Amino acid sequence: MKNNIKVIDLFAGCGGFSCGFQKAGFNILIAVEFEKMIATSYLANHKNTQMIIDDIKNVDNKNIFSIGDADIIIGGPPCQGFSMAGARIRGGFIEDPRNYLFKHYFNIVKIVQPKIFILENVKGILTLKNGDIINEIKKSFEHIGYKIQYKVIRVRDFGIPQARERVIIIGSLYDFNLDIEIEKTINNISKIDKKFFLSTTVSDAISNLPKPTEDGIVENLTYVSNYQKFLSAKDNTTYNHIATKHNDIATNRIKKIQINENYTVLDENIKSVHSGSYGRLDPNGIAPTITTRFDTPSGGKFIHPIEDRTITPREAARIQSFPDDFVFHGTKTNICKQIGNAVPPKLAYFLATLTKDIIKNYGK
Repeated sequence: MKNNIKVIDLFAGCGGFSCGFQKAGFNILIAVEFEKMIATSYLANHKNTQMIIDDIKNVDNKNIFSIGDADIIIGGPPCQGFSMAGARIRGGFIEDPRNYLFKHYFNIVKIVQPKIFILENVKGILTLKNGDIINEIKKSFEHIGYKIQYKVIRVRDFGIPQARERVIIIGSLYDFNLDIEIEKTINNISKIDKKFFLSTTVSDAISNLPKPTEDGIVENLTYVSNYQKFLSAKDNTTYNHIATKHNDIATNRIKKIQINENYTVLDENIKSVHSGSYGRLDPNGIAPTITTRFDTPSGGKFIHPIEDRTITPREAARIQSFPDDFVFHGTKTNICKQIGNAVPPKLAYFLATLTKDIIKNYGK
């Protein structure tokens, strides 16, 4: 159902955040993404959104944005400088040049003055510098009139079959209690879809996908699990289901790995940079956090539960909760980056509903 709540998506990527908000009926007016190839994927799936393909530092001004342009701003600025920042920097966190991406997000919020903003990031941000970083972020936004609350979110709690955890920072012009509002939103969604929050497994996500195809297109899909039905395409077709071609050494290693095993069972000295390297997924469990290297056996626990290969982009997208009609464009490496870096759309849908409830309950 459409509503008139306007959204700006910063650091938009391929559009996982926007996808969830769009499903909830929000109007995504503007998205900003630096990488042209990733922006191409976004545009292909959000045809009514104005995409600004540029460095955010070039759009952080009143020539691009104005007060009232959006009710909500969403996005997750990368945190390269967060672990380096400290109070010794004159002006504090916000003036540390290493945090310029966050600063531009902050500046656009300051210009637009949305009713609510949502900032998604790695949960480690809460403990950096013994909590000084999150406190400085909080102070920065409170200084321009926002009430700030934050919470670590486990996506498995929203029926998404992976171990991903993220911190969600919500700023609002209204006083609100985040824990109470989350419980209200859970209850409201459960009344509409009683199965939304059910535990979901890897098998629930990918079991109806056949063997990968050369062009990645799969037609005539039958959706079995509730999760598959939630992500289903109207024409029973999906895309990007292409297998990575592994070399003989990698394939021979993969064949020796059983469910929930990894490189440690191999009778060879593998110098792995990842503890889950060459790990095979458990069909009855959840996946680890989907990263940008899910196509690489040494990248983690990303081997298919049954077949001797890593998961395809479509299988990774399913585990990330992208709908089947979402088509990714770009090179194989770039598509993996798009999927791994995205906010899971099903989580974004919940957050969209949450912000709608906050506005309704407090924005009178």
